[in-house]
Amino acid sequence: MAIISYDQYLASLKRMRPNIHKYDEPIDDVTTHPATRRTVAGHGWTFKAAADERYREMVTTTSHLTGEPISRYLSIIREPEDMYANSEMKRLMFHLTGTCTGGRCAGWAALNAMFVTTFDMDKESGTDYHGRLLEWLKQAQSRDITISGALTDAKGDRTKLPSQQADKDVYLHLVEKRDDGIVVKGAKLMICGVAAANEIFVLPGSMYREGDADCALSFVIPRDQEGLTIVETRHPNDARDEEEGFDNPVQEGGITQSFLFFEDVFVPKKRVFMCGEYKFTGAAVSHFIMPYRSAIGGCVAGQGDIKIGSAVLTARAGGLSARVFNDKIVKMHINNETTYGMGIAAAAMGKKHPSGAWLCDPLLSNVNKVHVATLPYETSVLAQDIAGGIAETGCMPSSKDFQSEKYGHLIEKYMTALHSGESRARAARLVEWCTIGSGVPGCMHGGGSPDGAKLVIRSSGDLEKKVQIARRLAGIEEEMPDPGKKK
Repeated sequence: MAIISYDQYLASLKRMRPNIHKYDEPIDDVTTHPATRRTVAGHGWTFKAAADERYREMVTTTSHLTGEPISRYLSIIREPEDMYANSEMKRLMFHLTGTCTGGRCAGWAALNAMFVTTFDMDKESGTDYHGRLLEWLKQAQSRDITISGALTDAKGDRTKLPSQQADKDVYLHLVEKRDDGIVVKGAKLMICGVAAANEIFVLPGSMYREGDADCALSFVIPRDQEGLTIVETRHPNDARDEEEGFDNPVQEGGITQSFLFFEDVFVPKKRVFMCGEYKFTGAAVSHFIMPYRSAIGGCVAGQGDIKIGSAVLTARAGGLSARVFNDKIVKMHINNETTYGMGIAAAAMGKKHPSGAWLCDPLLSNVNKVHVATLPYETSVLAQDIAGGIAETGCMPSSKDFQSEKYGHLIEKYMTALHSGESRARAARLVEWCTIGSGVPGCMHGGGSPDGAKLVIRSSGDLEKKVQIARRLAGIEEEMPDPGKKK
């Protein structure tokens, strides 16, 4: 079995040990609990889409390992077309769910990162990590599991290296190496979509030096592994997300993030893909962020499509034509297609790795990340501008008040414009959801900070080549090296 149904996906989560908590209470069933059920339903759309002939080709592909049909979220990027399809799929998932399905896309980036990194480690160091990864991936594909990706450590004092921290646990680290596996301790924070995942793919959170080799770890574990405690974080719209009615406009989609606490967690050897190889940690992180930052252009474009549509709906409900806002709508379209197109370009300008994987262009991937950290916010402002105060201020009665037998008819009466008050409120709530509510994914820091991306741009921009082109065109014979910093 390589493609499972939506019901089978839900059943797989119901079978898991309840190790997720929120508001100091355990979540016994993530498929039904108010804090997690919508992120599960949103991720579930990846399975519904695979069963729908309208979307099947967009969300499935063929495994290069087994020849069987699989989810694209469990595939290896082997050609630029695979990246194009991934970007298109992520845009589609926003259209279907209204928000992020990060419990699959971050896991997809993680497994692709370690596919390449394990190949290079084995070639240089004689390890057998790549074979382990392939065996795990084949069974992951056969079960069609959902995988979240975990990189970010707690980090502690940012002025100190992991080995210099007063509390070593602020970086996930090796406690014990045994013949049958490893024991780890520490935390991974702000990890997306964990409640909707079957397994968690862990990567090193940064590039490490020899003294921090104990933090050079990559492995995959079941989400309900013994010793792992998960705490769901709060979100800006928590109370409203748990309501029914149009105050919770997207019934099948929602972002959740988690803190993961590893307390002497055992990882079997066959699931360990890096243990102490600190020289490869920078490459592992780089191989993660390139496809992630390329494909995130599809995510924010899909989100932007919803911002445009909901803003125009709100304006129409009030009796205003979209023509009134032509310039603003055009700018929103430009923002959308800039991030989407830049992601496609990053894939197109990539190169083949000896492992057979396709690597996105690092310069264009990181340029896209910088755009993603700014343009979606501009689109949000424009959506709020078009929709008006009803959406931007959130100043309207709740859906329960609309239904009140005492005064609901008065709310409907005075909210009605060209169209019904309820339709107007529903459209405005969707604008609120996708611009200032919990429908907003982490554009600024999701997948890393824009300042980190700018460092890669600076190192990948080949400044001296451009200087030499200008020197030749200007007819300058003398060498003009960079003078360096003033002493």
